[in-house]
Parts: sequence; C-alpha cells; structure tokens
Amino acid sequence: MKWIGRRQSDNMEDRRGMSGGKVALGGGLIGIIILLVNIFGGENAQQLTPMLQQLQQGQTTEQTTQQLSAEDQKMGEFCATILADTEDVWTKIFAENGLTYEKPKMVLFTSNVDTGCGSATSASGPFYCPADKKVYMDLAFFEELKSRFGAEGGDFAIAYVIAHEVGHHVQNLLGTSTRMRQMQQGKSEAEANKLSVNLELQADFYAGLWTHYNQQMNQVLEPGDIEEALSAANAVGDDAIQKRMQGHVEPDSFTHGTSEQRMHWFNRGFKSGDIGQGDTFKGELN
Repeated sequence: MKWIGRRQSDNMEDRRGMSGGKVALGGGLIGIIILLVNIFGGENAQQLTPMLQQLQQGQTTEQTTQQLSAEDQKMGEFCATILADTEDVWTKIFAENGLTYEKPKMVLFTSNVDTGCGSATSASGPFYCPADKKVYMDLAFFEELKSRFGAEGGDFAIAYVIAHEVGHHVQNLLGTSTRMRQMQQGKSEAEANKLSVNLELQADFYAGLWTHYNQQMNQVLEPGDIEEALSAANAVGDDAIQKRMQGHVEPDSFTHGTSEQRMHWFNRGFKSGDIGQGDTFKGELN
C-alpha cells in the first residue's frame, strides 16, 4: 500500500511505550480462546469486559516503560496514516448524505488498556468502544493473525482491520448499533447471534467501501493489497476459527460470519462504492 509521505491523523494515542499493568492473558489457552471469541471486537468487546476483569483478578501488577523501536515507530506512522484516510473518506461519504462525520480516536497499546468500556487485554483483539468512541489495537495481533490463523499478512491486512473497526464507529454514529442491541432483547441466543453477525458483516462492507473511496481519492492500492484484506477476512471467519479450534462448526454460535460471508461483504463494498448496498440486516432494523 502506498502510504509514506501522506497525512497522518492527530487523533491517535500511542500508549505502547507506557504499557504495563496486569500480566497479559494472551500467551495462555484462556487468552487464545478470548482472542478467538472476540476477534475484531466490535460490540462484543463490551460484552466480554466483565469476563476479562474476573480473569485478571489477583494477577500481579507491574509498570514498564520502554523505547519504541524504529520498526514500531514506523508502524505507528502507518496506523496514523490509515486513520487519516478513514477520516477523509467518511467525512466525504457523510457529507454526500447530508451528515457530519465525527472522527474517532485510535489507541495503540501493549498487553492491556483501560477504556470507556472497562479494562481489556491484548487477548481481546482489535475492538471499538462506543462509550468513548475509540478504536483499540495491540499490533501484536497481526502476528497472531499470520501465525495462528494463516492469514497472508501485509500492511493492507492491517488497514482492513482498522477500517473494519472504524466501520463500527460509523454504525455507532448512525444508530445502527443501538437498534441492533434493542432488537437482541428477548431473543434467543441463536437469534441474537445472527444480529451480531449482521453488524460485523456490515463493518466488513464499510471496510470495502472505504477501500473503494480511498483508492479513488489517493490511488493507494498496490498489487496484492486486496488479496491481503481478503486473506485476513477469510482467516477470521467463524467457521474457519471453529474448524481450527474444535474440528467442527456450530452455526448458531457464529457472531461474526463465515469466511465466505466476510469476504463477500468486503468485496461488495469495494466493488460497488455504494453505501446503499450495505444493508446486511435486509431492512430488519428499519
């Protein structure tokens, strides 16, 4: 992806050099399970917070400060550039629809972080907190994406994840997330999960839509970039994760969609460039 030398967002907080606190859970089996359940966190990050807090009780606390390496600094600059691209694209899309876009913030952290939705560890995976309108990311996740889930990696896989989480911010601004949660009330677990899947697939659509607009505005794509995004989407489909972890799939427990669905909706957003084609709920929330 072509990104060097372009605008970087002022709305990013890099806390990686200041991170510390409770010992991370990501290295153990519990951490892996949480990561798989909550991958690309979205609305589920709030639901998982009480579990994380219980698991963290009694753990040792230690504060560390470390200098970021040149590679870490470059990665931070890349993330700030992608965030700036999302700001430009969504400001344009909102304006085209007679709306004003409110820019989110993004927090880079290591191991653990305090958020408006409660405390979380890197085991949560990337997530968006609607309470403080911030995207949270531990960049070590992308090594997990390659080593544990078999994704190709590459910088555009990271861009896709950021765009997906910003997609949850868009849903928050438009009221989609609130309406979805209201519809989940009184539903069975399977029915509520289907609504969560719809929300996540729409965030994938928004990631594709952002890619479409960003390419038009900045000509950023290089050969293989779209394949990197699709590889990441494929790797984190519910069916792919369940097959890898337990050898079989349980569709009623899906919360994010199958690999095929996630790739389909990203592609639909990218190829159409039309926000009107992103109704993954098929009118259910209207």
